[in-house]
Amino acid sequence: MRDTRPLILLIDDEVNMRQVIRVALEGNGYRYLEACTGEEGQLLAVLHRPDAILLDLGLPDMDGLDLLSNLREWSRMPVIVISARGKEMDKVGALDVGADDYLAKPFGTSELLARLRVALRHPGPESRESPLFELDHWRVDLAQRKVLVDGREVHLSPLEYGLFSTLIRHAGSVVTHRQILKEVWGDATGEQIVNLRLYMAQLRHKLEKEPSRPQHLRTEPGVGYRLWTGE
Repeated sequence: MRDTRPLILLIDDEVNMRQVIRVALEGNGYRYLEACTGEEGQLLAVLHRPDAILLDLGLPDMDGLDLLSNLREWSRMPVIVISARGKEMDKVGALDVGADDYLAKPFGTSELLARLRVALRHPGPESRESPLFELDHWRVDLAQRKVLVDGREVHLSPLEYGLFSTLIRHAGSVVTHRQILKEVWGDATGEQIVNLRLYMAQLRHKLEKEPSRPQHLRTEPGVGYRLWTGE
């Protein structure tokens, strides 16, 4: 019989913290996975698709915010940040990157369990999606940030990749100029639209078979762009 208990992934390098949280979760009906590095945590997230992630920011191999940003490129699974960084700017920064909640260490397990129950009641719409996106002659691994065209890896600049991954997240839907500018540049001013057009042209040149007649990276005149999937 399939185990339907929620699966929680803890990514934290503190041994004592992992022990305390494991006891609390398993004692309250949750399945449990743990990782002590960002790389291991990302791998477990891809392989097991947990129902929620508890993420420490001070990881030995990377900043937890970088890992969170990477996760948000392919998934909306609930993420609760648990960190010794308790300043307001740290909390705001984590929430801006995509955290669903923030708990400053030290905290009680009762509070953690309450926050977790809330997060699990409101899972994101893409929480069970695969990090792999395939369309026609494209294959994109959003977890590894790799883009293949006809089996050949194509190098995209950070802004080109940011633009492409944003369109992938909204595949099939129109994404407005303002929305793209905010998600990729963090700036929605009109003067950036010229830059957006330039990067879209570069993206089409690298990814489309006929850049002047794009099959998938389509312009919606006066509105924005759409990644056309044929659906």
